[in-house]
Amino acid sequence: MNASDGALEDERVKAESFLSRLMRRPELGAIAGVILVVIFFAITADGSMFTLSGFMNFMSPASQLGILAIGAAMLMIGGEFDLSIGSMVAFAGLFFAICAVNWGLPLVVTIPLTFVFAACVGAVNGTIVIRSGLPSFIVTLAFLFILRGLSLVGLKWATGGSTQLRGVREATEGDILTPFFSGDAFPGLFARLAEMGLVETFGNGAPKVPGIPVEILWFVVIAALATYVLLRTPAGNWIFAAGGDTNAASNSGVPVARVKVSLFMLTAACAALVAIITVIDAGSTDARRGFQKEFEAIIAAVIGGCLLTGGYGSAIGAFFGAIIFGMVVIGLTYTNFDQDWFQVFLGAMLLIAVLFNNAIRKRVTGER
Repeated sequence: MNASDGALEDERVKAESFLSRLMRRPELGAIAGVILVVIFFAITADGSMFTLSGFMNFMSPASQLGILAIGAAMLMIGGEFDLSIGSMVAFAGLFFAICAVNWGLPLVVTIPLTFVFAACVGAVNGTIVIRSGLPSFIVTLAFLFILRGLSLVGLKWATGGSTQLRGVREATEGDILTPFFSGDAFPGLFARLAEMGLVETFGNGAPKVPGIPVEILWFVVIAALATYVLLRTPAGNWIFAAGGDTNAASNSGVPVARVKVSLFMLTAACAALVAIITVIDAGSTDARRGFQKEFEAIIAAVIGGCLLTGGYGSAIGAFFGAIIFGMVVIGLTYTNFDQDWFQVFLGAMLLIAVLFNNAIRKRVTGER
């Protein structure tokens, strides 16, 4: 082996620095965003925002959005969009409420039926995209209006003319599955912590935070499962491959069509989960449920590092992207700022995230 061969070998086995590995992580921007938002509200907000009750206040809406954002992120990594997520929340909520209230079905039947129903609609979305060759942006934009309209029509049919279906709380009260989708988890633990003086209490000794809202637990579990699938399973490799280069993935034996249709089904199932949680909590459903959540979910995914071109992103990034949303929308109530600044924040964060992700993509791929 001559000197040049040795130099080449050394170059091949050269260890990548920690900073270089860090810069390649898609969730870097979202984590940095969380840090900046925390610093901002630490300076401008009331101190109660960062108490345990304040944390639960902003994590609840962040969790509901985050469940949608993780589904949207996985679909975007696979190279597709779903603009019908918000409308699916309303449509799945309608189906769930009809099963529980009008048909009197128990949750052990209603919940699986709702997930299957939503997944079937997602499969229709994905199948049309794959077989027609139309951009998923166009197909799912059409379904955004179709599902929203069907929700309105269905509610009027189910209620005799109203656009709101009530009675869900009464229909699900006492059901063994209700605590898994509504209310607070671990109330006994928090009551004990209150007795020990480890959490804030009211004057009567009751804890100010009665437990962990169940949507937060769902959010964390789904983020962990999605991350495991993306990073530790063959299915995760297929998702990245399908979004990165469809033709190359197909030639390598990746079942691209099946992967993409499955991702549409997953996204719809995430919307169904949010529908079930919010409908049981509210005790009713209406046609505006999930309104514009499709855009917020996609923005959270982009903030989390997902590229609009597919093949790059992470579930953890979407996790932190959703937390940023929750912190800002609730955090503004702890400040003297007009809450309408939230709309400005959305646009600014989207633009900054796209520019940042584009710079990272060029660094990773070596483009100029």
